Amino acid sequence: MTEIVLFHHIQGLTSGVAAFADALREAGHTVRTPDMFEGRTFESIEAGQAYCQEVGFEEVRERGVRAVQDLPHELVYAGFSLGCMAAQKLVQGRPGALAGLFYHGFADPSWFGVWPEGTPAQIHAMDADPFFVEEGDLEAARPFVDAHAEVELFLYPGDGHLFADNTLADYDAGATKLVLERSLELLARVGR
Repeated sequence: MTEIVLFHHIQGLTSGVAAFADALREAGHTVRTPDMFEGRTFESIEAGQAYCQEVGFEEVRERGVRAVQDLPHELVYAGFSLGCMAAQKLVQGRPGALAGLFYHGFADPSWFGVWPEGTPAQIHAMDADPFFVEEGDLEAARPFVDAHAEVELFLYPGDGHLFADNTLADYDAGATKLVLERSLELLARVGR
């Protein structure tokens, strides 16, 4: 089985993120969920954004990076939206990454350097999610996927952003079931 570090989204380490981690654990994986907000959760994306602006988005990302410094290098890094930034930075900058799982977000890999040759990843989002589509994530993902056979992009019908968090209004049970199934397929391929 695989060891995964799952970073939360902009509303914090909600019980919905914990439930998603639990679903991965039920399949036999070890999942760590660092809290980049130091115990805070927010009722809205806007409130989470205000907190990140106050603390600094880079500082939030670096909290995630620091959270793994004492862990083994052979990890799968995963993130929900905001958490994708820490996950991507670690996949690209910390040797030994087994894979990346990017939920609801994706950044242009050139921000973090070079993608490690042959490292598999999945990107999951809704096809009409305004954050993913209009803020450039989809635009960055498509050419990256086209250039890397080991990377997959899965788009689900709908406009929800954090649709895999069962505590939020955007939650979509059917899409989340598919996300989990596809994630587990990838984890089975890279598992040790």
